Amino acid sequence: MQITVQFFSQLRDLVAASELPVELPEDSRIADLLAQLYRQYPALEKWDATLLVGAGLDFVGREHVLRPNDQIAIMPPVQGG
Repeated sequence: MQITVQFFSQLRDLVAASELPVELPEDSRIADLLAQLYRQYPALEKWDATLLVGAGLDFVGREHVLRPNDQIAIMPPVQGG
């Protein structure tokens, strides 16, 4: 299945794109998506402990099951200022 991953802030710079299509097997979870992204973009993995992941309008955990055509947002931690 194909999903779309959006990257924000510093993460967008690490992958050199604001949005990427990603192909994953059916019944994949956010954890599977992140593992694949870390293989393609090793610099992303240093953010692993603090990443925020959204599916649609909701923040989701690593066990969230992906669906075809999902739009997933991956963000660094929110910073105040």
